[in-house]
Amino acid sequence: MIKITKNWMQILNEEFGKPYFKNLLNFLSEEYNHKTIFPKIDEIFNALNYTKFEDVKVIIFGQDPYHGAHQAHGLAFSVQEGVPLPPSLKNIFKEIEDELKIKCYESGNLVRWAKQGVLLLNTVLTVEQAKPNSHKNKGWENFTQEIVRKLSEREDKLIFVLWGAQARIYEPLINSKHVILKSAHPSPLSAFNGFFGNGHFLKINQILLEENKTPIDWR
Repeated sequence: MIKITKNWMQILNEEFGKPYFKNLLNFLSEEYNHKTIFPKIDEIFNALNYTKFEDVKVIIFGQDPYHGAHQAHGLAFSVQEGVPLPPSLKNIFKEIEDELKIKCYESGNLVRWAKQGVLLLNTVLTVEQAKPNSHKNKGWENFTQEIVRKLSEREDKLIFVLWGAQARIYEPLINSKHVILKSAHPSPLSAFNGFFGNGHFLKINQILLEENKTPIDWR
């Protein structure tokens, strides 16, 4: 059963009644009944469930969930406890360690970031096993765009982190009062083309301090 907190349910209430979302739910019902889909159905909205709307300080965009067994659990780039780090997450940790001169924890479960106000939002929230982008253009993009619009209406300054071309599609939805950080994606295919050395984690914490907000412990 799909689970979403009352906090986000109220904010996104109009979306759930729209035709595209009803079509998406019908599609997901078929997919979950007949195929192996990630994450588990009750973890689809974990990014929202771990970070309340009013607690969001930083938004990091992913693409679609990991499509291997036991990896995805509803947070962009994050994997379940005890699972080896995927290549993109390895590169994220490497950049953090190089920038901040700290040692990241071995666990790739990023709930520890989510609880500090980092919304780890995939642009597409589900995927079929071993088939990346299999749920692209099924309606999730409409839903995650609305999340961005709602966050963009916030009066305080938020930090939107756009890694890669797919994340940058969301840039026009972001109000100019917010901070946008852009670079290449941390994937091994593109990390050396601008992700490494982007300084984003240091910049995020500097901006949070300037805004009298608690910086993120990126370990």
